[in-house]
Amino acid sequence: MALDADVIVIGAGLAGLAATAELADAGRKVILLDQEPAASFGGQAHWSFGGLFLVDSPEQRRMRIRDSHALAWQDWLGTAGFDRTEDAWPRRWAEAYVAFAAGEKRAWLRG
Repeated sequence: MALDADVIVIGAGLAGLAATAELADAGRKVILLDQEPAASFGGQAHWSFGGLFLVDSPEQRRMRIRDSHALAWQDWLGTAGFDRTEDAWPRRWAEAYVAFAAGEKRAWLRG
């Protein structure tokens, strides 16, 4: 069987799935490969928590869960630490991700 693609994505974890979706949206032909069966797509998220990190979502507000960008960032800092000089880039990534989760992530997922 011959397959034709513009891009081959290796790994159907969250990053691989997001990359595949973005490439397909851009009109690219994509082959997504993973060692696990399709029922296990999601990588470590499938095995660990399988959930999504959203901040102050309508669902949280409806359930009266108090959340905010500030609370999410405080929680992240309490877990991550970021106490070494080599933590500068991971901290910047985390800041961007918390901002994304508190902002456009829900609309991006819906799209």
